Amino acid sequence: MKYDKEIKLTQFSPGAGWACKLSANDLTQVLSKLNNSSLNDKSIGFDSFDDCSIYRINNKQSIIQTVDFFTPIVDDPYLFGQIAATNSLSDIYAMGGTPLFALNIVAFPTEKLDLNILSVILQGGIDKCKMAKINILGGHSIKDDVPKYGLAVTGIIDNDKIIKNNTAKVGDDIIITKPIGSGIISTAIKKELANDTLINDTIEIMNTLNDNSSKIMMKYNINACTDITGYGLLGHINEMCRGSNLSANINYNKVPKIETIEDFAKKDIIPGGSKNNLEFLINKIYFSNEFKNYQKYILADSQTSGGLLISCPKEHSENLLDELNENLQFKSSIIGEFKEKEHFNIFCSH
Repeated sequence: MKYDKEIKLTQFSPGAGWACKLSANDLTQVLSKLNNSSLNDKSIGFDSFDDCSIYRINNKQSIIQTVDFFTPIVDDPYLFGQIAATNSLSDIYAMGGTPLFALNIVAFPTEKLDLNILSVILQGGIDKCKMAKINILGGHSIKDDVPKYGLAVTGIIDNDKIIKNNTAKVGDDIIITKPIGSGIISTAIKKELANDTLINDTIEIMNTLNDNSSKIMMKYNINACTDITGYGLLGHINEMCRGSNLSANINYNKVPKIETIEDFAKKDIIPGGSKNNLEFLINKIYFSNEFKNYQKYILADSQTSGGLLISCPKEHSENLLDELNENLQFKSSIIGEFKEKEHFNIFCSH
């Protein structure tokens, strides 16, 4: 499909990828005002702040469902489609489930951009879903000044294998399966400050499915898991702490980061979503004295299609880590541990 390849999709977006989502503070205010009590005991929804909604269909299995969409994170429409689909599938994998099918969600400025660009975006989503061994069965589209794309994904899981984000245990090691920093790098890309190597490396991180990570973790006796997306590493650890009524120790030096991210962060090349994340969390986190502000923003950086965040008992964590690193493209790391609840939810040190 031919289209003007000089067009930069990110210039049509006020935010980059997951950095454009509602802030945690705004979303909390909205959801706190809703009366959405469940009509039965078969379903679990957003009241639990988990990655997927759950609907038990029988004594053995449940349907799990998630929806994700966002504005362009890269200029190439095909890669945008692939990354958006990868991100949309991630919640299913974080819960330990198997995706079954997906539906497209599309917003597109038909009077500003060639429709061939939309075709290329959708083809990227189709091809990524084929890699996940599922079909896109339809969807919905609207006209909008800002292009947006994503998927509603339906999956299935055995009832006795559901992995939630609020069941971490004291003493569990915290494992991350991808480096962080895609929000900061995406902002650098939009400002045309990132070189081709860095752009390609970051795209590769965002465009890699979490399916293999999920399959490997399900072989071990892990207690909880979530994926790292818009609320950043600290935001998603905070969700796990809050839901599990625990605190966590995190070692900044052990957190894998995209190369050169610190250079950009020192120059305040940080998306607004990452700054909002830190502002929302600042009273819930203790930073040791040696922490610099730019390092705080890195840990709060709003991610697009990040890795899994796994809570694993210490007796299994080294074996899990070894198998992850033997089979995955990106290095997994133990970055801290959960502990008994204290005044702060997260304690960050070097």
